Amino acid sequence: MAQRYASFAEFYPFYLSEHGNRTCRRLHFIGSLLVLALLASAAITRIWWLLLLMPVAGYGFAWLGHFVFEKNRPATFTYPLYSLAGDWVMFFSILTGKIPF
Repeated sequence: MAQRYASFAEFYPFYLSEHGNRTCRRLHFIGSLLVLALLASAAITRIWWLLLLMPVAGYGFAWLGHFVFEKNRPATFTYPLYSLAGDWVMFFSILTGKIPF
């Protein structure tokens, strides 16, 4: 049985350990950046169906990184909310240089 985490603070070190491969982290970052671009594009153009592409962009790049480069199972399947939060914390940590791109 998978370990249960009582808080995001407890989960996040595990999340980072699942993202040791630099290419995997880069794919996560690109996917998250595309999600933000799609959100902005939909808001500016009012082409709301673009929002449907957000999960495809975000999860597509992330899962490619896990299955091909990291060779592990994405935490999304076991911890969907903590994993989503981890994606954004890691994104901003990469953006600010705290985690190497």
